[in-house]
Amino acid sequence: MEAVTNLRSAVVQFEAVPDQPATNLATVERLARQAVTDGAQLVVFPEMCLLGYWHLRNHPADRLRELAESTDGPSLTRISSLARELDAGLGVGFLEQADDGELFNSYGVCLPDGAVHVHRKLHAFEHEAIASGSSYTVFDTPWQVRLGILICWDNNLVENVRATALLGATVLLAPHQTGGTNSRSPHGMKPIPMEIWANREQDPAAVEAAFNGPNGREWLLRWLPARAHDNGLFVLFSNGVGRDDDELRTGNAMVIDPYGGIIAETPVPAEAVVLADLDLELVPLATGRPWIRGRRPELYGILTRRTGDELDPRAARFSTAPTTPPELR
Repeated sequence: MEAVTNLRSAVVQFEAVPDQPATNLATVERLARQAVTDGAQLVVFPEMCLLGYWHLRNHPADRLRELAESTDGPSLTRISSLARELDAGLGVGFLEQADDGELFNSYGVCLPDGAVHVHRKLHAFEHEAIASGSSYTVFDTPWQVRLGILICWDNNLVENVRATALLGATVLLAPHQTGGTNSRSPHGMKPIPMEIWANREQDPAAVEAAFNGPNGREWLLRWLPARAHDNGLFVLFSNGVGRDDDELRTGNAMVIDPYGGIIAETPVPAEAVVLADLDLELVPLATGRPWIRGRRPELYGILTRRTGDELDPRAARFSTAPTTPPELR
């Protein structure tokens, strides 16, 4: 397949049914067909969308192993077959069990040529039995576009997006389950009352205001466009929407260009497919690209040295202790 200058992509938001992979697979297939009918060549679904997400923290480890699948298990096998049938790339989140029995929050991208690329979340905190991955995932595609994957909290750490760009990615898939989380920061996200979601048909304005306010879209806009702008790449943000155990995911699916501009999004607090044409000719001269070329790597050794304050992802995510700058310790 020849290189393209425009890649029509879709980012999807939907509410996964907990522990029901067959039901969620059916939703993925329905929405993938809808997106491809509208011209999408690449369709990005949310983190852990085949199983549900936040409720997993309540399961014992043995239950997680019952629910997990290998990369050649039935779910990815079905998605890979669908990708070939639709002649499109499809990305889905799932709970992976590796050959050695370790569990990972993983994301598989199945390409129309039969290739399957799997990323393991680098900063997994959902359950003590779910390990963190240890490598970046950047790969070539039939469209001569190089894709990268970072899952949810992976994207919050700026080093990960820069590393992905340095490995050649010009399009970053960013599947999430976020919005409405109980941040320890006084100025971070806070939970959205569940009754707002329950009353969404009677009071649609209230749920739209909640999902697009400081606990949803406004929080995303504090940092997400900067990941695209500073690294000169497209960001395809897919997210859950609706109830996720005792929290509400806010959707806000969007496509961001290499200048940090939002070129397509949905304010709808419901299942949605957002389509956008990625003008790949924007990448070479995007602001972040000369910034990358202007780096001075000899100055950055501090980024790879431990300060002694590091925590594993789970401890870092849930710690209530204030942090102290290294020079003051």
